[in-house]
Amino acid sequence: FYPVEIPLDQDNDLIHIKGQSTVAIGIPANVMGRILDEHGNAISNATVEIWQCDGNGRYHHPGDTRDGEIDNNFQSFGHFTTGSDGAYRFLTIRPVHYPGRTPHIHFKIKGPDFEALTTQMYIEGESTNAGDFLYKRLGDKADLVTVAFEPNPDESAEQLARFDIVLAADGRFGSG
Repeated sequence: FYPVEIPLDQDNDLIHIKGQSTVAIGIPANVMGRILDEHGNAISNATVEIWQCDGNGRYHHPGDTRDGEIDNNFQSFGHFTTGSDGAYRFLTIRPVHYPGRTPHIHFKIKGPDFEALTTQMYIEGESTNAGDFLYKRLGDKADLVTVAFEPNPDESAEQLARFDIVLAADGRFGSG
């Protein structure tokens, strides 16, 4: 469900849409990390894109024809360009499940010096992980794309998740 049409508001804050006062449905979450090469060096000028379903389990995509209301206060797509430290950050919602899928966030990392990588990030300890057909296919590699969502000590209603992505010269990837 990569967006057919990129939203006008396409920054790294998915829960606040410019010109709207209502915040998206869901638990706010800061998702952050670094894009690194296989030697642990930061990759600057990488474009990190994320997209996910809203708090009602709906994608803002014409292919999502399931019943249920779409949260028009959720941006659903965001992008961020890494600086010299390779860091990225998104304010989004803790992902939710929908029929057949465990909660996840889609990531695409693009840059001039490497092939684009598309992957998904999953939530550690989520009971629906074991039943997700894509998650199960990862087998013992699932820990590379599974992260903890923890309370933010500075913001009581918010969660934090750290997802470092390592791009290797041979096209492999991992997280740490």
